[in-house]
Amino acid sequence: MNGILCMNKPQEFTSFDVIGKLRGILHIKRLGHTGTLDPMATGVLPVLVGTAAKACDIMPCQDKIYRAGVRFGCTSDTLDIWGNEFCEYPDMYVTEQALREIIPAFTGEIEQLPPMYSAVSVGGKRLYELARKGIETERPVRKARVYSIELESFCEEKQEASLLVSCGKGTYIRTLLDDMGKALGGGAVMTSLCRTMASGFDISECYTFEEVKWAVDNGSIENLLIPTERLFDAYPKLHLNDVQTRMYRNGVKLDLGRIHNIIPDKSDYTVYSCDGAFIGTAKADFEHSELRCGKNFEER
Repeated sequence: MNGILCMNKPQEFTSFDVIGKLRGILHIKRLGHTGTLDPMATGVLPVLVGTAAKACDIMPCQDKIYRAGVRFGCTSDTLDIWGNEFCEYPDMYVTEQALREIIPAFTGEIEQLPPMYSAVSVGGKRLYELARKGIETERPVRKARVYSIELESFCEEKQEASLLVSCGKGTYIRTLLDDMGKALGGGAVMTSLCRTMASGFDISECYTFEEVKWAVDNGSIENLLIPTERLFDAYPKLHLNDVQTRMYRNGVKLDLGRIHNIIPDKSDYTVYSCDGAFIGTAKADFEHSELRCGKNFEER
């Protein structure tokens, strides 16, 4: 059982909770995920099953798309409606035009201060551990990339909006909305969050725990798994001959001059055996004219 199982994470589950529950359903320990989701959030959580778990630290695509609900005129200690300490801005009034005018300032490369209720480590402690003790500490500003923000809906009466945010790895949507609220003269709080795409996987490809359990009980769980090679769709493909296949499997560096389809400006590749099966990844070392083995995803 190897590949990607895309889960539609329910609310109140952490990403670790999802892994734990799946271990019980699938009866397999070797599972990993491609990026955490807050308990409040729902949506796409790709789970790496079996040998696919090797890809956790080498995935080329880690972009995300989120649908976020936001309410203007208040803030909380967690920057979302699950918070305990709220601050109201009774004089704040946002119009659709004003919201649209500030959106461009929050696209491109931006700087974010990680929220206290986050898994970022400072001084060996997770920020959320400190926050739960009422401790607020200095934390380093981080750079994030936001590709686009689309205003899907806006209710002026309720002072609420729905935004579709396309961004890179490590972007805090709660912080983004909070910063937008500040730019509009007050504050904002996240009311909902659904990740609709992660690492190239769409929410339409996701399953619930009930659907996974049904597939296991009916012996069709493999039908739900996406092949591991899908993680590396952005890489050019190399097809090895019989001798090269054996050498790669043994970790032997290959002569670049004997490999077909090497692209001069591309260093990362997916590798296929002489019979067309996906084996793993490789990196081209042009200085030494060698193809170095990356990670082998075959079951051994």
